[in-house]
Amino acid sequence: MRVQRVLLVCSGNTCRSPMAAALLRDLWQREQPGWELTVESAGTGALPGLPATDHAVAVMQERGIDLSGHRSRPVLRLDGYDLVLTMTRAHRDALRSRFPEAAGRVFTLGEYAGEDADLPDPFGGPLEQYQRTAARLEALMPSVVARIRTEGSNAG
Repeated sequence: MRVQRVLLVCSGNTCRSPMAAALLRDLWQREQPGWELTVESAGTGALPGLPATDHAVAVMQERGIDLSGHRSRPVLRLDGYDLVLTMTRAHRDALRSRFPEAAGRVFTLGEYAGEDADLPDPFGGPLEQYQRTAARLEALMPSVVARIRTEGSNAG
């Protein structure tokens, strides 16, 4: 099946997952202009309507991406998403348990990109911690884009 809707998930949906979604969306639009991909984010424990943290907004602004309009939302359902990428194994396992029908579409971002590593939460940390998180996300995104492209083109 061709991937058309991707959900990125962290805990509060104010740091990692909005940054990851913005980076994936940005890279996808530059590399796959003819293939429409909807990229959204949510949090396993998110309160609805909170903005991205100031540091997340600043780090994305350094990359020419505007996160100022982001508002957090909790994960309520996974139907309608072709792919769900979480920031940690704990997020992945919680979603697979809560939504067993979607378990085959839920991976950690790291494992989907070919690495087995969780992305630590920068929430409450200094700007440098957010910069490290953003750099790590940027390093993973080319592999994510390549895998979506490959799996989509091989799907029937």
